[in-house]
Amino acid sequence: MVNWEERRLIVKVANLYYFEGRTQAQIAKAIGVSRPVISKLLHRAKEEGIVEVYIKDENAHTVELEKKLEKKYDLKEVIVVPTRGLTPEMIKRSIGKATSFYISKKIKSIRSLGISWGRTISSFVQEYPYEQVQDLKIVPLVGGMGREFVEIHSNLLAYQLAKKMSCNCSYLYAPAMVETEGLKERLVQSEDIANVLLEGQSVDLAIVGIGNPFDNSTMIKMGYLKEEDLQTLKKVGAVGDIGSQFIDISGKPISHPLNNKVIGLQLEQLKNIPNVIGIIEGKHKVDSLKATLKGNYLDVVIMDDQIANQLSKNIS
Repeated sequence: MVNWEERRLIVKVANLYYFEGRTQAQIAKAIGVSRPVISKLLHRAKEEGIVEVYIKDENAHTVELEKKLEKKYDLKEVIVVPTRGLTPEMIKRSIGKATSFYISKKIKSIRSLGISWGRTISSFVQEYPYEQVQDLKIVPLVGGMGREFVEIHSNLLAYQLAKKMSCNCSYLYAPAMVETEGLKERLVQSEDIANVLLEGQSVDLAIVGIGNPFDNSTMIKMGYLKEEDLQTLKKVGAVGDIGSQFIDISGKPISHPLNNKVIGLQLEQLKNIPNVIGIIEGKHKVDSLKATLKGNYLDVVIMDDQIANQLSKNIS
């Protein structure tokens, strides 16, 4: 039980510290006690409920979500981007900026970076600042050729990022998905393509997007997927794709001809990369991300708070 005199001292110290902004050393000198005594009094102020400390910022909620999701899915790191008041395009840019900031902190410690394709990956590349990282090599992880939507193909994104970093990049001279399995086999046996695929397997860090083939899919818009493909994908239980390869609800690659026509890193090979970063936006991709996490393909996830809130349900 705190007596009146002690409580009065606690309130006085708390007022000087929290409202007047004095340091513990300054308060100790003013009152005539040691600094450790001031530290103990401030601790008592919290214990007794005299002072309640809370963070008044939208990021407080996102930081809490991050911790919950890191623990639940055994991830190295989760970054949740607030979306309140933002348009879909602004959300995509915010995800790109968050990814850019995260990568810029890691880039000096790696020698090679693998990059997938898509609109979210493109947002990251557009937001990345110009800097000198001349010893780095950028490698596309999936084919990146085509006549439409060139701005989101892996080869162009690898080139743009390499230009910003003043470093070199490789080019994967093939589409992400070809017409037949036979054509794929012939292409991956060519020396140029085989060498880039081999480079992709040994990158230090990879950045990949996650898609939902049934809702606002870029693969449909690009003509990689037809209506009959969607029907057969649903029948075999596809819920999402990583690097244009489709997975089921448990995160396993599905048995479907489309998966055998993709020119890029295989999902099992992706797991061998030391640090794989998944970037994703849009709550229509929640099930796709859940499946990806169950498959243990990712080490870090950068997402919007709409997805994070859905993922965090039923987490105690």
